[in-house]
Amino acid sequence: MNTLVIPISDPAAQEPGRFGPKGANLAALTQAGLPTPGGFCVDAEAYRLQVRHLGLEASARGAFATDSSPQARRYALDMKLGLMDKPIAPEIEAQLLAAWRHLAEQFGTPIVVRSSALVEDRYGSSFAGQFESFLDLENETDFLIAVRSCWAALWMTRALRYMATHNIDPADTAMGLIIQPLVRARTAGGALSQTAGGDMLINATPGLGSAIAQGEVIPDRYLLDREGRLKDTVAAPTHYHAMNCAHRPLAPPRSRKVAEPCLTPAQASELGAYLRRIEDMMGMAVEIEWAMDDTGFRLLQSRPLHLEPDQEEHVTDAIWLRQPHLRGQPAGAGWTTGLACVVNCECELSRVAPGAILVTKMAGPALSQILQRVAGVVAELGGSTSHLASLARERGIPMVLGVDEATLRIPEGSMVSVDGISGVVRWMPSELQQFQQPMRLI
Repeated sequence: MNTLVIPISDPAAQEPGRFGPKGANLAALTQAGLPTPGGFCVDAEAYRLQVRHLGLEASARGAFATDSSPQARRYALDMKLGLMDKPIAPEIEAQLLAAWRHLAEQFGTPIVVRSSALVEDRYGSSFAGQFESFLDLENETDFLIAVRSCWAALWMTRALRYMATHNIDPADTAMGLIIQPLVRARTAGGALSQTAGGDMLINATPGLGSAIAQGEVIPDRYLLDREGRLKDTVAAPTHYHAMNCAHRPLAPPRSRKVAEPCLTPAQASELGAYLRRIEDMMGMAVEIEWAMDDTGFRLLQSRPLHLEPDQEEHVTDAIWLRQPHLRGQPAGAGWTTGLACVVNCECELSRVAPGAILVTKMAGPALSQILQRVAGVVAELGGSTSHLASLARERGIPMVLGVDEATLRIPEGSMVSVDGISGVVRWMPSELQQFQQPMRLI
């Protein structure tokens, strides 16, 4: 059997057709001398061999080839259950465990397993938040479960919906993996090498960056000019506010008082320099994920950044400029108007009408299923570098996140304008709504 697991420092790891764009980009950063956690890349051929080992080729082909929706779901379920529950082929497992043992011996545990599908982290199809990552793997059993779970994630409902919108057949692609030591982050987040205004933007929160990616916090926000000089800092309380159907927190909320920002000006400028360097390497605007431990920054991911040109219409309507407004973090593109649909729980998403402005609490990846039918999104939590923000930029959907008390202050059914460039949300009193028609400008 060919070598399926190679060090991320190996030049061959830069091949996106084998290791996925996420793994290949990270390998390129590593080999350029930029600070990354290191680790190993797993060839997508390992996934294909496992599918053949389990005899699942017919199910893979049937998921999109059949005209019967129930039968297609059955095929997809066969793929998920087979990949998740069945043992890994011994020849593949041996190479995976060799990588695990090398990292555990060199760095200790926990170890991280991350998806690197061949279809993700491409311009216009980032698949942000659609697959899986596992951060706290302490033993070989959990490690192998994580590997199988990442493979099975290619067949999860949310990923299949995303692929359908991009006319991608899951049977024609495969899942690579990244295996790394965990970065014991003191602070972490994401960053954009360009904004609509031409600046660079950094989000940061204490601890691991998954809370930012999942839209569970309001992160610190840093704006830098193209030379890396800090222009503005907004330190925000970090609230964990996931809701259940009873509209109660699933866990006791935690917050930090607004005090010192997560990053010093020097650290923000250092990260800005990395952004510019990565942008030069990739030849395009980029979005990155990063973490900072006691030794400094570690770059975790880099992907193309989808940018829309700024629009002028959002500042010219005098009627809108006189309306009540809230500010947040601009996370989408352009400007739009529509009727507010205030949702406090994911179970209510079915009542969001086409063309509505979704007003909700947490901007998590679960909302990706309705992006194709809403005109804009406003959420109390989340920031400009969350996974949902990446998906909104791909679709050109105006979005503003981190809008305090949005679900309490914006009336259900009111006419709302969402400015995804400036981060301003306005709503119109009912007596004025008869003079305005919903519109969308992107």
